[in-house]
Formats: sequence, structure tokens, C-alpha cells
Amino acid sequence: MASRDREQSKCCFKEWMELQEQDLSELLQALKLDPQNKDRLKHLAEKGICHFQDYINKRTQLARRDVSAFFAPTWCTSWENSLLWISGCRPSLFFRLVYVLGGSKMESKLSEFLQDTREGSLGEVLTCSQLVVVNSLQSKTIREEERLTGELAALQEDIADQPIAMIAKGLSQLGEMNREVEEALDEHGQAMVRILEEADQLRLNTVKELVNILTPLQAVDFLVASKKLHLCVHKWGRNRDQKLGRENLED
Repeated sequence: MASRDREQSKCCFKEWMELQEQDLSELLQALKLDPQNKDRLKHLAEKGICHFQDYINKRTQLARRDVSAFFAPTWCTSWENSLLWISGCRPSLFFRLVYVLGGSKMESKLSEFLQDTREGSLGEVLTCSQLVVVNSLQSKTIREEERLTGELAALQEDIADQPIAMIAKGLSQLGEMNREVEEALDEHGQAMVRILEEADQLRLNTVKELVNILTPLQAVDFLVASKKLHLCVHKWGRNRDQKLGRENLED
């Protein structure tokens, strides 16, 4: 059953990456052909958010059956896994993209691979009122990040605390499984699922709120940048693994 669950989780991620490529193509086409069509841009931004919501819903269901697989996913590269924060990107990363694209750090190397997204800008410079709201949202998001980071750290420390450490100490054979062990690990897993769900919701809410703050043109440029970054990190990780002679990802 565990093997089947992990296969489904891998397929879920693969489908999500393929869908991001499709969404990216549509967004880039809209920017190129009709960047002033606000209704079209708004529709595409909302469509992208709906796809993100669907992905989160699917993997939440899968995580409830095998949550540990999402904290060290075999379907991601070694480099990707080293960058993960609670099985995904840090929500605060989205603000870095907005600031880079908004014109405050146009010299950043990040802009180099975003050249076809309106030469690395949001198409429209962030206004002062937008910056105030974005900064406020960033502060709130970082506080939530820190709270979840602390909860995950406490959960990891629980391994050396009651009841898990005491159960391990009292076993007659190393690695022996019994009802008490299963119950303790199940409880630990349920806590991990809750943290993952909250982290995913924070990621989703952050994207939603940023898109609401930005104009349709800015929102589409932002989504293009975030999707390109995610897809590039995945491909760069694969290239690095191949260069270092590591086993290829499960295909």
C-alpha cells in the first residue's frame, strides 16, 4: 500500500509540473499578443491559482496516507530537496520575486532568466500604495513562517522525548514494531500532516493576496516568474544530479 501511495504522490507532482508548463505557455502568449487585455490576464491569473489549489488538495489527501514521503520526496532532485521548507518553497520567496520584478533590484541575476517576461519587470512599476500593502503582507507572512518553523522543530525534537524515546529504550530488539510504536508514529505523522497543510495554505494565501494587490499585468508577470523559477530549479537539479553521477529521478 505504501508503495502505491508513493507512486500516486510522484504522479501528482509530475502532473503538477506539466500543468505549470502549460500555464506558463498560456501566460507568456497572453503577454506577447495582448498585454493590455485586463480581463484575459485576470482570467489566466485566477486559472493558475485554481490549479495551485487543486494540486494542494490532491497532495493533502495523499499526505494523510504517507506524509513522510513529502518531506523527502524521491521525485525531486537532491538540490531541490535541500531547498525545501515544509515540502515546498518558503512563501516569503514570492515577495523576493515581486521586489525584483517591481524594479527595486533590476540588476539581480534572477532577472537574467526572466528576460522574455517583459525584460524582467512587472510591466508596471509598483506604486507606493502597493509597496505599503506588500510590505505589510510580507511581515505577516514571515511571522507565520517562523511559527510553523518553530512547530516543526518542536515536532522533530519530540523524537528524543516522551513517548517515542522511552518506547525505543524499552524495546528488546532494535527496530521492533508493536502497537505502542505504531500509535506513537501515527500520532507524530498526524502532527506532520497538520503542519504541511498549514504551510501549503500559507503558500496559497500568499499568492492569492499578492495577485489581488497587483494589477492584472503585474500579476501575470509575477506568476510567469514564479513558474519559471520552479521549473528551472527542477531542471537545474536534474542536470546537477546527472553531472555528479547520481541516479536519475524516477520517471
